[in-house]
Amino acid sequence: MKKILFAIKEYEYLAKKLLVCADFEQGILEVSQFTDGERYQRIISVIENRDVVLVGGTVSDEATLELYDLASSLVSYGANSLTLVIPYFGYSTMERAVLSGEIVTAKTRARLLSSIPKSNRGNKVLLFDLHSEGIQYYFEHDLYPVHVYCKPIIMAVARQYGGDNFVMASTDAGRAKWVESLANDLGVNAAFILKRRLKGDHTEVSAINADVAGKTVVIYDDMIRSGGSIINAAKTYKEAGAADIFVITTHGLFVNDGINKLRNSGLIKKLICTDSHANTRLFSDDDFVDIKSLAQLICEAI
Repeated sequence: MKKILFAIKEYEYLAKKLLVCADFEQGILEVSQFTDGERYQRIISVIENRDVVLVGGTVSDEATLELYDLASSLVSYGANSLTLVIPYFGYSTMERAVLSGEIVTAKTRARLLSSIPKSNRGNKVLLFDLHSEGIQYYFEHDLYPVHVYCKPIIMAVARQYGGDNFVMASTDAGRAKWVESLANDLGVNAAFILKRRLKGDHTEVSAINADVAGKTVVIYDDMIRSGGSIINAAKTYKEAGAADIFVITTHGLFVNDGINKLRNSGLIKKLICTDSHANTRLFSDDDFVDIKSLAQLICEAI
């Protein structure tokens, strides 16, 4: 029997793509909202003894609760197995406490999802290019986490835009290990920016570890919020003599008019991201942005 596929409202766009690339049955829900803002959900499809896939990134607190409520109810109504697909895991930059008393929200969100009742054959969650490797170990009890790397997509895009001779670059030393791994697999040089802390949050560039003069530079970062770090990195590489600069990210949030900031910087020739975050729907017709779907990778992982 086919797996049955459901999605929270924010991720219906990605569920439609999954229905094309794999032989799922589309799950039917009734969802509406009461006048006081509370959400009404009803599972229309018969799911008893069915293997269920549920797509829903934790892009907001509301989306997280919608995912949790629906997942818990799918199990309660008899799902044989449950696979959660979370293309974007929110609060991933809050994976540890830096100051005393800070709440590690990545951990509390993982614990919340870990409290979903166990289905007959168990629950699994697919997570994509997490900001920190350790986040998957925050999941507890009977929820089995799988960290899916989007490296095949990133490598293909880097080749598409970088050609045969380019430099794979990072925004700073914090991403250097991941970028170096990409560069090694692609057979190109890696570059990262060395920074020196001055006072408080102020830093200055002290060096670039590789020669980028006259070369195409492909910058990779796992997540772009407003684009400030990317612009600063692109400026540094351009000042070091880089020719064309392309930017690849897995998770494109593009808040605070981030897309236009990146475009108007005049530093970046093309921005490429996956459709892991619901915000990317806003830029599907933007010539500056090339959106690659996670759908095939998700289908293969499932």
